Amino acid sequence: MKFLNLAAAAALLCGACAPCAQASLQFDQNVTNSVIFGSGNANGGFTVDRANGVEVGLRAKIRWPAPQSTYLSQGDGTYGAFDAGNFGPGGNRASWSFDWSINTDYLGTSGLNLDDLTYSLSIDYSPGPGINALTFDPINVAYADHSIGDNSTPDNGGAEAADAAGYSTLIANNNLAQNSWQLNFFTGPESFDPSVSGNYFVTLSASDLNGVIASTRIQVLVGDAGAVPEATSLAAWSGLSIAGAYFWRRRRRSA
Repeated sequence: MKFLNLAAAAALLCGACAPCAQASLQFDQNVTNSVIFGSGNANGGFTVDRANGVEVGLRAKIRWPAPQSTYLSQGDGTYGAFDAGNFGPGGNRASWSFDWSINTDYLGTSGLNLDDLTYSLSIDYSPGPGINALTFDPINVAYADHSIGDNSTPDNGGAEAADAAGYSTLIANNNLAQNSWQLNFFTGPESFDPSVSGNYFVTLSASDLNGVIASTRIQVLVGDAGAVPEATSLAAWSGLSIAGAYFWRRRRRSA
């Protein structure tokens, strides 16, 4: 595994629930136009917001003991319950991953490329009903291994940059970026134990100079954890706690 220092991308954020509350979410959706990362990854099961010509989507899925296009969606932005336990290399992986998708021109009318907007991805590390989250912009960084393309990119056909210059060129000339991550790919604000039952929240938003223009969120249930009611989860985001610096572990794609 390679480690990339993205400390500059993390930022302190307060009142993060406001953009989420304004989103008009659609559930169990395909993202536009396909899933372009890795190989053998199917479309579907995403919780999306489509607004102002921009589409942002999130979903959770089974990753271990074997990759599956199984999302355990409850049809309301809640996914699970996934198995609690220690899986994968070193026995420190969760049974589940989350996938994210950003399309800045899903209708082909906005003319926006990825680097025309800013983004906020918040990953909750608290297994309880509270929120203790790492928040950062996953696109506007020096380098990342996202799969990148446009509305004509075929299934699993995204391009990945080999270096910072290539990455800068890709986000300046394309409108679609996707990736699949686990919580232990990052150093979060608190330790993550995949064997502990809990509920975890992930939110993703896109903003222009006037503020948030599209925002989505999911809740992931693990083990015997119950879902947190919508009003409670949104209130919890108002007390968001963000880690300042972190390291991002570059993911190895699986066939």
